[in-house]
Amino acid sequence: MEKEMFVNIILITVLFFTVIKKSKRSLHMFQQNLYNENNRYIKWLKNNIKEGFYYLDLITLPLILLSMFFDNTFGLALKIAVLFLLILECSNIDEAILGEKQKKPLVITSRVKRQMFTLYLINLIPYIILLLNIRKENIDNIALLTSNILLILNYLLVAVVNIINTPIERGVYYYYWYKARRKLKTLTNLESIGITGSYGKTSSKNILNSILSIAYITHPTPKNFNTDVGLMRTINNDLDKFDEIFIAEMGAYRVGRIKNSCKLVKPKYGLLTTIGKAHLETFKTEENIIRTKFELIESLPSDGIAFLNMDDKKQVNYKLKNKVKVIWYAVDNEKASVYAKNIKCTSKGSEFDVKFKDEDKLYHFETKLLGRHNISNIISSLAVGHEFRIPVEKLQIAVKEIQPIEHRLELKKLGKMYQIDDAYNSNPVGAKIALEVLNMMDGTKVVVTPGMIELGCEQEKANYEFGNQIANVADHVILVGEKQTKPIYDGLIDNKYDKKKIIITNDVRETYKMVNNLKSVNKDIYALYENDLPDNYNELNK
Repeated sequence: MEKEMFVNIILITVLFFTVIKKSKRSLHMFQQNLYNENNRYIKWLKNNIKEGFYYLDLITLPLILLSMFFDNTFGLALKIAVLFLLILECSNIDEAILGEKQKKPLVITSRVKRQMFTLYLINLIPYIILLLNIRKENIDNIALLTSNILLILNYLLVAVVNIINTPIERGVYYYYWYKARRKLKTLTNLESIGITGSYGKTSSKNILNSILSIAYITHPTPKNFNTDVGLMRTINNDLDKFDEIFIAEMGAYRVGRIKNSCKLVKPKYGLLTTIGKAHLETFKTEENIIRTKFELIESLPSDGIAFLNMDDKKQVNYKLKNKVKVIWYAVDNEKASVYAKNIKCTSKGSEFDVKFKDEDKLYHFETKLLGRHNISNIISSLAVGHEFRIPVEKLQIAVKEIQPIEHRLELKKLGKMYQIDDAYNSNPVGAKIALEVLNMMDGTKVVVTPGMIELGCEQEKANYEFGNQIANVADHVILVGEKQTKPIYDGLIDNKYDKKKIIITNDVRETYKMVNNLKSVNKDIYALYENDLPDNYNELNK
């Protein structure tokens, strides 16, 4: 009996060590799925049952159950077999993590640490019960069985822990919320500008920052920190008394989130980019998306100013529920307060003329940025800059100095090819614009893409249409992820695209070699990398 208990204690210890290993993967997916916001993690788990319930865990359970019926050498042999299976599982997890292409590894934030603490504490319960009741008959077998079940349920347990930790997370959230509000009240010279839309938020934020910073001390939210948590972190850690303009990018996956961000930031100015069907899966309806984006405008004070896109019919047709000054911007629409015309684009950049409604003359602008949508983003920022009384001469200088934005139609030379890096666009509008840019290039045109996601019931249709559009532009196509890109493939084939010019791979790393190996007689190769899916969509890891 003492030998069996000793083996059981070793097994429980190894089981806990295996939990730690496995939790690195489950918590990574939990974080990738925004801590289960809108049940994203649960939906991911439903679609990835094989990863969530690992086969070696399922094998060890019947072996442990069977060993409990044999109080002899055979029972002991079964438990030793379980021990070797657990060691094998730990080795497999390590190899899988090393072999994965993780675009964004698990970030050990304070929230993840709290999640780990609760998760590990639950998994230690069988061990604690065993130590406290070590003389009771069969307690070691019960503890062993319980430990094994907890290991099997690890991915599901992560979601349970999230529920358990909810009161703590709310307390932490409100602590930093009120801290940010108190700090903003002390910054009496600070003006806040909110930016939202389905597409182009980050690009517009960076462009606006480049333009306004020529005359003011500006502070934009970093990277794509566009949730209320990201806003709180920026306010608490980065804003200071010298800042004059806070440019707050505001994103959302459900109704009410932008309104919540506005309660925190209290912007006087609001800028809408373009409203489309991004994140339709979580919003459910297009009406919810429109209503959510206009939460920014309808949260502005009575003396606030809204900058709206006249090229977007959804914005033009929307009936505002508050009275604020509206400044319309557009491309080739003379009804707008600020609009662009005479647009010329090349592989080196763009040039265009701008008309401000309160002035008679046209002003010429040049930029390194590519694409009509970037012209729209620049025009929106020029509308803001003009309202802030920045002289046109300074605006022209600022626009000329704007640098291409990382992963958003960023043109760069890699080996024998020119890469058009559009990794952060996952929507039909952005993809169509990117193809327009590719089509302008004088050379062999290649599209590399894993397709678009989070479009709900319209995702398959959108990717099929994307395939149709690619067929009219690209000389070669590389699809990343066979299952994910099936609708794109069907769209290409139905549009009579040559099968020999389609390559399918599950590893985006291989595509760079594939593109550079393409034959192109006396022509440059331009490869559009459209979208880059997060790790929870990576078919290479499955």
